[in-house]
Amino acid sequence: MTGRPTVTLKLATSLDGRIATSSGESQWITGEAARREGHRLRACHDAILVGIGTVLADDPALTVRLPGHTGRQPLRVVLDSRLRTPETAKVASGNSLIFTTASARPIGTAKIVEVVEVEGRPNLHAVLDTLYARGIRSVLIEGGGEVAAGFLRESLVDRLEWFRAPILLGSEGRPCVAALSLAKLADAPKFRRMSAEIVGDDLWERLERI
Repeated sequence: MTGRPTVTLKLATSLDGRIATSSGESQWITGEAARREGHRLRACHDAILVGIGTVLADDPALTVRLPGHTGRQPLRVVLDSRLRTPETAKVASGNSLIFTTASARPIGTAKIVEVVEVEGRPNLHAVLDTLYARGIRSVLIEGGGEVAAGFLRESLVDRLEWFRAPILLGSEGRPCVAALSLAKLADAPKFRRMSAEIVGDDLWERLERI
């Protein structure tokens, strides 16, 4: 690995790769055991990253909540090109960093947490470069579909941690990965399955990029 953090994409989906129903309901697709493992993943990463869509839809805390956990909390990172993160959002306090663009209009949140301007939507390479320069060596991506697709399109995902619940949500459900604009199978991101185990009622697969 050179010059950027290791990037892990965590997915918690139905069997058909959906992260929410068509109405946006997503809590909880996977069970308690899978969610507990998700918190353990948070605990061993330097930063947790989501897009503004996840912040607005779910208002996640993005903290490690395990019984007896007294270790450090990861940096909470939000990609927010138009600075729409509400001042009341759980990530709008403490150990958080918002990446935005130069064209975004400043809002009250910018007075609460640090905001960094980068080019693009913002540019994901610039985001990772900035994090690496700040000592961040591992990033866990937790959502949503557009953010996942963006990192996959740029070949920036090194590992997948995929939790699948034994339910089906259908094509109207929200996909875990948005459009990749692939013309050929040969262009698809490829991963090697490293392990698979049952956690509660769910399947947990760990994969590494080929």
